[in-house]
Parts: sequence; C-alpha cells; structure tokens
Amino acid sequence: MTESKTFHNPVVEKAADPWVLKHTDGCYYFMSTKGNCLELTRSETLTGLASGHKKTIWSPQPGGRYSCNLWAPEIHRLDNNWYIYYTANDGGGDESRRICVLENIAADPLEGEWSWKGALQTPVPGLDGTVMTLRNQLYFLYAGYGHFPEYGSAVYIMRMDNPWTVTGEQQLLTAPTLKWEQQGGMAINEGPVILQRNGRVFLIYSASTTWSEDYSLGMLTMNEADDPLEPQSWEKSRMPVFCKSVENGIYATGHNSFTRSPDDLEDWIVYHALPAPGADASLRATRIQKFGWHPDGTPDFGIPLSDSQAIDVPAGE
Repeated sequence: MTESKTFHNPVVEKAADPWVLKHTDGCYYFMSTKGNCLELTRSETLTGLASGHKKTIWSPQPGGRYSCNLWAPEIHRLDNNWYIYYTANDGGGDESRRICVLENIAADPLEGEWSWKGALQTPVPGLDGTVMTLRNQLYFLYAGYGHFPEYGSAVYIMRMDNPWTVTGEQQLLTAPTLKWEQQGGMAINEGPVILQRNGRVFLIYSASTTWSEDYSLGMLTMNEADDPLEPQSWEKSRMPVFCKSVENGIYATGHNSFTRSPDDLEDWIVYHALPAPGADASLRATRIQKFGWHPDGTPDFGIPLSDSQAIDVPAGE
C-alpha cells in the first residue's frame, strides 16, 4: 500500500494577503504583500509555493507616486494578457491609497515586460482590488474608504471598459454593520474575492482589522443570472463563514484566494493567519486547506486546521 503524502501549514512563512492563480500551463502563480516591490512565484505544486521560482517583477521608482506600501497584489489572466492589481500610495495615509494596474503581453508572466497602466480612477481611495468576469463583462471590486464616520472601509463594485479602466457609478455591496465585522478597534470590510459555482456567485470578503484575532471571512451570495451592480441581488451571511480556531491555535484568518488541485477535482482555500492572539502582523503566514460544499450548493470552508496536523497533499501532486 502506498503511503499518502502529507504536508503541514503554513506553506509560506511571513506571507500576508496571499493570491494563487492556477494557469492552463499546470503551474501555480503566487503573490503576497512585500511592501516595497512585487514578487511573482511559479510553482509546479500548491504545497511547494515557498520553494518555487521567484522573480521581482516590479520595483517602483523611490519617491515616485504610488511607490510606497505595495499591498495585496493579484495576478489575473484577462483577454489573453496578464494583469496585476495591487494597492499603493505615496507614503501618506489612506486618502492617498489607490489600486494600480500592470500589464504583460508575454505568454509567460515571468518573461516579457510589465508596463504600468495607471491607477484605477475609483470614486474614493481604496485597496484590495480584484476582477470578476460575468457573462463576458468585467467588473472591478475593491475596499473603498470613503471617510465614513461609522466604519473604515466597505466593498464596492464597478463595471470595467477594459482591464485598466473602470466606468459608471460604483455600488456599495457590503459595509461592516455587524458586530463580528467591527473587532480590533475598527469596522472593516475588505479583501473581496470571487468564487463562482453551482449557478451562483459567492463574494468572500475579510472583516474586522487584520491585526485582530477575530479577522474573519464573510460571504455575499448572488444568482449567476442576476445583475451584480444591483445591491439587492446579493444576500449577506449574518455570521462569518471562516474564522479563528482557539482549539487549533489559528487566529486572524482572512484575506484569501481560491484555487484547485492539480487534477482539478478539489477546491482549496488559500489564506493568511496568525499563530496566537495579539501576534505581530509581520507573522501572518500563508496556509492552505481543502474545502467542500454544503447540500444547498454553498461553500463549506470548515475550520482552520492546526499547524501540527498532517494534511493530505492536493490530489494530483
């Protein structure tokens, strides 16, 4: 009998805001917050992200506009080109924070040249931009500040003319109005990411402060045929769908992405977490685990697994 291969979390130490894209070449492309540059990793396996081939693909000119605090990069394959969306500012506060876009027309994102397409002209400053394709239309989602007295950030959606241009009015989809979204001293909704399955669109977002042990994931659900720009199309879960496990010693679970196993038969959530309450935010590490589906067709993320637990590697590794 062949012994199954296992791994332990975290798969990448000190890697916050993890984003994983599984490309048609069978490789995984990984990005996380580095602060002063954008680094892209290619790995043949999901569990091998830490040892994959790394390349710094963008280092802004020091002192230039949008050259500071590069956060939450995401790589997307759109219209047969590569795009990276990342948050940056000029070294000031939240009011100067925008989501910037890079483009690479090469087939291999580790080759070719990344060109700066600009900062997306969103109505308010913000962070954590992502893109959804629905019925061949691109939509941009991000966490906008808006300088609200009641909360720090909320998740908005806008239509896109192309991968670097937003158009029309933005619509507010979720604000941190629930108690569990207001932990750590600020009320926050951020880090939107899209999961499409079973005729529905699931918008997973992070809530509360990232340094709080109660940083958690919430969810909005929409029927795939509905209009995502209509707030009433979305139904918001009243409780978090993924949160800390005191028993397993995992805290501040959030800012996630989704991918699949090499054989495409398993769904995996990629997220960052802290090893203890009050742990320094620099210790946020990337963890992965398989998730399933409830009988009603909604995702079942379970609970975060202990770092001491041996986990079966993704199917096909």
